[in-house]
Amino acid sequence: MSSPLFLGFDLSTQQLKAIVIAEDVSIVHESAVHFDRDLPAYGTTNGAVKGQDEGEVTSPVLMWLEAIDLVMQRVKNAGVDLSAIVGISGAGQQHGSVYWSKEAEKALAAMDPKRSLADPGHLAPRAFALPNAPIWQDSSTTKDCRDLEAAVGGPQVLADLTGSRAYERFTGPQIARIRRLKPAAYRDSARISLVSSFISSIFLGHIAPIEVSDASGMNLMNILTCKWDDALLEACGGPELRTKIGPEPVVGGTILGRISQWWVGRWGFNPDCIIAPFTGDNPATVIALSAPGDALLSLGTSTTLLLSIPPADSHPARFTTSHLLSHPTTLEAQIAMLCYKNGALAREQIRDRCAGADWERYNELVEQSPHGSSGFMGFYFPLPEIIPPGVQGEFIFQCKDNEEPQLVHGLQPGASEHARAILESQFLSIKSRIAAILPVHSPPLQRLIVTGGSSANQTIRQLAADVFGMRVYVAESKEAAGTGGAVLAKFAWWRAQIGGASGSFEEMSTETGEVERMRLVATPKGEVTKVYDGLVDNYRRCEERVVHLCGQA
Repeated sequence: MSSPLFLGFDLSTQQLKAIVIAEDVSIVHESAVHFDRDLPAYGTTNGAVKGQDEGEVTSPVLMWLEAIDLVMQRVKNAGVDLSAIVGISGAGQQHGSVYWSKEAEKALAAMDPKRSLADPGHLAPRAFALPNAPIWQDSSTTKDCRDLEAAVGGPQVLADLTGSRAYERFTGPQIARIRRLKPAAYRDSARISLVSSFISSIFLGHIAPIEVSDASGMNLMNILTCKWDDALLEACGGPELRTKIGPEPVVGGTILGRISQWWVGRWGFNPDCIIAPFTGDNPATVIALSAPGDALLSLGTSTTLLLSIPPADSHPARFTTSHLLSHPTTLEAQIAMLCYKNGALAREQIRDRCAGADWERYNELVEQSPHGSSGFMGFYFPLPEIIPPGVQGEFIFQCKDNEEPQLVHGLQPGASEHARAILESQFLSIKSRIAAILPVHSPPLQRLIVTGGSSANQTIRQLAADVFGMRVYVAESKEAAGTGGAVLAKFAWWRAQIGGASGSFEEMSTETGEVERMRLVATPKGEVTKVYDGLVDNYRRCEERVVHLCGQA
């Protein structure tokens, strides 16, 4: 008998990836379908379609079905033994929603192995009440967000309840907008899936429940009980939404069922292959790259911190500027998430100004300047920021001991101090918030795993190690979400093998001899970390001034 394989999917905005892993989590095969390039007939730009209404962004569901057909053909053509795959799971772009028609269950159950998923009339259009799915880039729901917050008593009350205030991209406000502007389509929607549960439904041959971590990005689930909240369901979708949204959210590591006969007949999968809950792309990335007590810092176009918080006696704090998600494998654990809009764009603008667009020269400027930038504190927001909300512009302060920070007007735009100051302020913003989020008496964070474009820059990696006081690692694989999905499939399979639901994710990782997927790249210097520990209060005072100045503008 061949060794077991696990198949993970990542249905992101621009492409669908399939990752096959072995039991030790080494990658056996990767395939991808790029929507714009491989499926141009759908007319997408970066995988999405802009609608007629301001801020409306969707993706064609039929395009996703065709992408699944195509990526499976590529996996099979590469010689992967599909009959050796014992478990399937994956990740979907968070917040997006698919609206199934009253015919959907019948259509899924009657899929014909002789026909492709995208064959006209096979599933689409009859299985869907809406041909296009609203996705996370949609920003057309501002009115629905304010209505939802008002219904529960304000943004902080909603954040305490669900882990986040109302955001335009979140699924609850998206559902509310569909109900308000497309009442017939909403009425005809028998069930509503997230992108993640949509894909698992295709593999099961019936509509799957929503997974608990991905449900955290909907403004519909109580973040502490991991159950749907009736008041929120009522506010977004009326009394009928409870039925449309389906059963209570399910946790990762459970088995939803066996693969449907369509996959056995058409592709040669083993009929005993299990389907585990698919999650969101951010939780899947956490599964692939980190363990409880780790922090994951994505230094891409935006800057995102994902903090894996182990179970504790007290709950993490919830704020209107951050997100709290349920953990995909451990109900008592959570993932804290901070998202910043001004990431690489702001860093590159300073590089261009100070170092003539040369990263090597920029790194020299950073390394030649003193830790703490001689008391200069810089804030750089070329785009309206998310944290703190709405601030925009450039602000430089001079900080001296315990004196009130002074706004500086004389520091030249090209001065070398900017090179270090932007990195310090971006990292201090995160550092100043981590302690507030973590439960009281939490153990120190263990590792900082960096990803994204800037994670290749050793100067930036070392500065991160020094500011956060943590060892910095990089991941060996860039396909984090798809790999995380495959690992979730392995987790459900492993628990079934040991005969129960008691085995933890950490026990599985230890027992099955997983290959190390991290490389240590920077170690903090204790005396430097003390400098940055002492700058947090100054940072907070300066940030308050920035918020005040932007409020006056």
